[in-house]
Parts: sequence; structure tokens; C-alpha cells
Amino acid sequence: MPMRGLTVIVAGTDPDRLRSAIGLAAAQAALGGKARLFLDGVSAGLLALPIAAASDRDHAAAGLPSLAQLVETALALDVAILLCQSGLALAGIAADGIDSRVGTGGITGIMATLGDDRLVAL
Repeated sequence: MPMRGLTVIVAGTDPDRLRSAIGLAAAQAALGGKARLFLDGVSAGLLALPIAAASDRDHAAAGLPSLAQLVETALALDVAILLCQSGLALAGIAADGIDSRVGTGGITGIMATLGDDRLVAL
């Protein structure tokens, strides 16, 4: 039986929330399902280049990956990552300020293409 897709919407500027969202999406993709992340509003700024979080040192000390490494893993697993266009504008981030493998869009587009995906908002 085919696995339903998963769409995870991230809100806010908490990098730990984004880490959890990436973990969900990556697990879905690793199991063979379609997965995508949408960073809504100001959360889009979390993926401005260079990707980093203040808690990366703590994670590294515990043997865990940095935020940038998690994003890289998700992209390698074919997780689609989309950033809110309005959020990028609010943060003053231009298209060249994000990874070229990351797309942009809006919540209307996400909802219009949801299909039978499971939807999680963090």
C-alpha cells in the first residue's frame, strides 16, 4: 500500500522546532514516502545562508548534527523544502541568500497541492 505524503509547516524562529520538523520529514522520506517542509513567515529566515543555530555547539558536543547538516541530510533524502516568500521579504533575504535547492512559495500553494498528504504544523 502506498504511503501518504507528509507536509510539515514550521512557524516561528525556534531552530529546535525546525530540527524536529526536519526529523519528521527525513524519517518519512527515508521510509520511502514523499515529504516536504514549508517554513512559514519569519521561520524562513532560519535557512538564510550560512545556515547555523546558536545551539549547534551543544548539539556537536553531544555528537549530534548541526542545523546545516540536518538540512543537507533532508535535501539528500529528496525532502522538498520551501520558504515563505513574505517571510524572506520580512527578513530582507534575497534569492541568492538561500540554498539553490530550496524553493519559495506561499501557504496558498501549499494547501492547493496538499492532496492526501498528512499535515503537521510545528
